Amino acid sequence: MLVQQWNNFFEKGALYVISIGIGLTVGLIDTLFGLVLLQLTVYREAHFLPLVLFLAPVGMLILYCFQRFGERIQEGMSLVFEAGQGGDVTIPKRMVPFVVIGTWLAHLVGASVGREGVAVQIGATVGHWFGKLAQATNQRWFIVIGMAAGFAGLFETPIAATFFAVEVLVVGRLYSNLLLPTLLAAFTASWTSQLMGLEKFSFILPGTLVFSWGLLVKLILVAVCFSLAGRYFAQLLKFSKQFWSTKIANPLVRIGLVSLFLSLLFLMFHFGRYSGLGTNLIQSSFAGGSIYSYDWLLKFVLTILTLSIGFPGGEVTPLFAIGATLGVFLASVLGLPIVFIAAFGYIAVFGSATNTLLAPILIGGEVFGWENLPYFILICAISFALNGNHSIYARQKMAEDL
Repeated sequence: MLVQQWNNFFEKGALYVISIGIGLTVGLIDTLFGLVLLQLTVYREAHFLPLVLFLAPVGMLILYCFQRFGERIQEGMSLVFEAGQGGDVTIPKRMVPFVVIGTWLAHLVGASVGREGVAVQIGATVGHWFGKLAQATNQRWFIVIGMAAGFAGLFETPIAATFFAVEVLVVGRLYSNLLLPTLLAAFTASWTSQLMGLEKFSFILPGTLVFSWGLLVKLILVAVCFSLAGRYFAQLLKFSKQFWSTKIANPLVRIGLVSLFLSLLFLMFHFGRYSGLGTNLIQSSFAGGSIYSYDWLLKFVLTILTLSIGFPGGEVTPLFAIGATLGVFLASVLGLPIVFIAAFGYIAVFGSATNTLLAPILIGGEVFGWENLPYFILICAISFALNGNHSIYARQKMAEDL
């Protein structure tokens, strides 16, 4: 009995040490990725016209390199999900430089893509290979730990990142036995990136809403709208991928031809306003800048089109932008406080599109302050309940199907 207890203590201690190592490694890589991405964004905004003309050739170059040298890395988050759900697959180490450089190039030429996909893939790859080095019998543990570290290192929301990692792979099942090592890795990654100079987006809401039954009705209405936005984003992204793969079978030709059209759209619609992450729209939503009633819709459509033809990056930051700008629009129509509804949209559209509940609630607390937690729970619960279990992650599973 004493020997067994000692072995269990040793295994847990080793897991915690490895979690710190994963968090530190991922935090450093996330910092490099994030800081360079910010600089590339500044450069693109200053030289948008010449750079957006290279969207098609750069897209073809990225895809060619992925196909020629990338093994299975083209599968991106699907490969991570397969490994995290216990599949007998290997995440190649080359995924890290490929997705990082590919996303840098995509943002440089104006693609409307995110960055969380890269961060989660970085974390999953690092976690997977730490598990290999430790000769662990349960590799998926380390992938979950790495996913949390990747998300936390980039967004510096370690609590939300932890619950995102433990709930997103299988809806309805939490990897609760991994909470402590996952929290440790997430906080380590977040602190590392913060110390290295990567800034976190946060906006503390001014006080809290005063409850009334009229307010409740309006909040239910906006939650339904946020749920539908996330749901249809996931559905239309899946449809668009299938549509373009059917219409243009050759992936290189597909990304080249559609990107020519995309370049024109980015130029036509406010000269690059909808390129990149969408942080410009997020900042305007909370800083009293100009937000048009159609901002959310154009970011919605252009992001789906960009991702569906094969550009790397991710969906989450554009989803934050879509939710925030939709919130501004709905607040102006319903006579609600703009920054509050923008914050609710920021988290709820993300929750609906990823089919997660706890992570968006906790993002609300870590980004906008904990005072409005009851409203975050209300909005996200409604959004989650009405999304029909649709998700931007094709390999996400339901617990009842296992």
